[in-house]
Amino acid sequence: MELNGGSVVAMIGKDCVAIASDLRLGNQAVGVASNFDKVFPVNDKLYYGLPGLATDVYTLKEHLRFRVNMYRMKEEREITPKTFTHLVSSTLYEKRFGPFFIEPVVAGLPTPTELDPHPKPFISTMDTIGCITTPKDFAVAGTAADKLYGVAEGLWEPDLEPEDLFETVSQTLLNAVDRDALSGWGAVVHIITHDKVITRTLRARMD
Repeated sequence: MELNGGSVVAMIGKDCVAIASDLRLGNQAVGVASNFDKVFPVNDKLYYGLPGLATDVYTLKEHLRFRVNMYRMKEEREITPKTFTHLVSSTLYEKRFGPFFIEPVVAGLPTPTELDPHPKPFISTMDTIGCITTPKDFAVAGTAADKLYGVAEGLWEPDLEPEDLFETVSQTLLNAVDRDALSGWGAVVHIITHDKVITRTLRARMD
């Protein structure tokens, strides 16, 4: 985790969910790039972040793209956040004896159904071999995880509106990565609502 650095945080709001990551790619203390995005879309209402070893980020991203496309073709519908979480978990567990050095974070809004007309926003996180945690407030991962926990505990509140959630997740990420030498160099934030996805890039300290 400490080779390339990077951190991801996800938060639940009122009928919305946010996921954000820093943009630094490093080789331990050496900065390599400041545009390395670690959050990727699955569909309009589902995003996932992959902090960890940069080579594994690309490998796992392509693994998941293939498996999600196969799911779409077979099921003829979009994958739900909960199903995608289990897909990521089983993909990681397959490689448990030589694991991907990645701690994924999943954030999404389930589509309303007849059985569940008012689904709640969903976030989850995993360890390197796919053990799932589904918190009801926020999920963090990466080299600044302990700092993210501290700031998020102080700033997060239930039922935040999209703009308030953006402010909260942005302040959480920026203040945490400022205290971590292996994360930072800018950030990107995605706010997922039922009718749109708002993506904003943030400036941060570059030292």
